[in-house]
Amino acid sequence: MLLPNNATKIQIENTTVDFYEFEKDNITYLYFDTSLCGVPEPMINAMAGLKAINDTNKKLIMKNHQLPNGLFPKIDKVFDFEIQRLEEGDVLITFAYKKDSLAEVDFSDNKCLG
Repeated sequence: MLLPNNATKIQIENTTVDFYEFEKDNITYLYFDTSLCGVPEPMINAMAGLKAINDTNKKLIMKNHQLPNGLFPKIDKVFDFEIQRLEEGDVLITFAYKKDSLAEVDFSDNKCLG
């Protein structure tokens, strides 16, 4: 994914990769790339990024080398996600906060399941 020209680097606590923010169609997107990272970095960064999108006007885009299958059961009551497979084999996952979700996520639970 090529970041748009209006993307700016932002700081998110407890992350190990760069995060970027940009706006498109009145939605604020946060983006990060863990496609070259090993376990547990994708999970750590995903949980930190998800914690930052606390309303329906924000979405998180994660680029990774594989689907983060350990992440989905931890968050599926609170976040929707769309998966796009890229030509080079990586995946883009776009996470969105569920509008009427009353469930909570333990964002400190950023370990992969064995």
